[in-house]
Amino acid sequence: MEKDALTSAPQQNDATSQEAAAQSTSEVAAETVAEAAVEREAPRGMALTWSAVLVATAALGLLGWHWFDTRERFAGLQAEVAQRLASSDAAGGEARMLAKQGQETATALQARLIDLEAKLAESQSQQAAIDALLQDMTRNSDARLLAEIEQALGAAVQQLQLAGNVEAALIALQGADARLAAAGRPQFLPLRKVIARDMERLKALPLADVHGIGLRIESVAAAVDSLPLAFEAKPVATPGQAVAAPPAPDGSWYGFARQIAGELWREVKSLIRIERLDRPDPALLAPSNAFFLRENLRLRLLSARLALLQRDGAVFRREVQQSQAWIEHYFDTRAAPVQTAVATLKQMSTAQVDLELPSLGESLTVLRNLKVAKEAVSPPMRSRGES
Repeated sequence: MEKDALTSAPQQNDATSQEAAAQSTSEVAAETVAEAAVEREAPRGMALTWSAVLVATAALGLLGWHWFDTRERFAGLQAEVAQRLASSDAAGGEARMLAKQGQETATALQARLIDLEAKLAESQSQQAAIDALLQDMTRNSDARLLAEIEQALGAAVQQLQLAGNVEAALIALQGADARLAAAGRPQFLPLRKVIARDMERLKALPLADVHGIGLRIESVAAAVDSLPLAFEAKPVATPGQAVAAPPAPDGSWYGFARQIAGELWREVKSLIRIERLDRPDPALLAPSNAFFLRENLRLRLLSARLALLQRDGAVFRREVQQSQAWIEHYFDTRAAPVQTAVATLKQMSTAQVDLELPSLGESLTVLRNLKVAKEAVSPPMRSRGES
């Protein structure tokens, strides 16, 4: 192995020397070629150099122009920026002034708002007090109205039960309904319906002329003292019973005696009266009995008038018929006042005065229920008003 190594070493040195010689030869050839190329490219390089110089000069000119234009623009921008900064400073000063004024206005508005809030709180408290007062007044007005309606219904009931005066009761109910309508409260509608029903019942009644019948009874009672009694009647001369006139005296003694005898005979006949009566037993009354007769007749007529006001038909007819019988029995039926009184009593005895009148109990019941409801609601409302 050492021998092989020794033989290979001279061979490697020879190769190296050959490579160095070849390399030197190539380098010389390259230098020669480069020199030839340089000699050939020299005119061309000069042209390129001048072209580069021209391009550089143009580029410098363009850069100078661009720099000048940029400077001009920058100066304009700087002036515009300065102007805008000045205007912005003025606007800022004005804005600061406006902000100061706005702050002052806001302060004034805040103070005014505080004042308005205080006034609003005061007005709310006043409104609450007014509402409480209105509720109290409304409650008192409702109670007063219900009291007035109760009084009107009571008057209507009295007119119906005591006097039987349907017209007066109807007027009282109409007045109560008018008060309820003027109030305009929806809670009073049930009461108005019941009152309207009672008014329709009263309007449907066949009303008797109570006042007219009462006035006619009073006229008969006032004429009792002037009615002639039966035993006080004077005989009525018939047309055939004319009194003969005394003969005229002829101036002789015979004529004078005849005249005197005729006068004496007439005086004697006047002392005796013969009369045919239609009734078998003429009522002969002493003056005291005649007085009591007239008073009792007047009392019966007054009792008939009271029964008329009470709508007691049986008592009214009994008293009127008894009064008529007394007048026909004890008074002179040929006299015109007696005939008028008898005709009046006959006409009144047929009048229908015993009508069944409504009691208005339903209206009174609804009214009492409303009053109880109002009294039950009043304590809570009073406590809210006080709070």
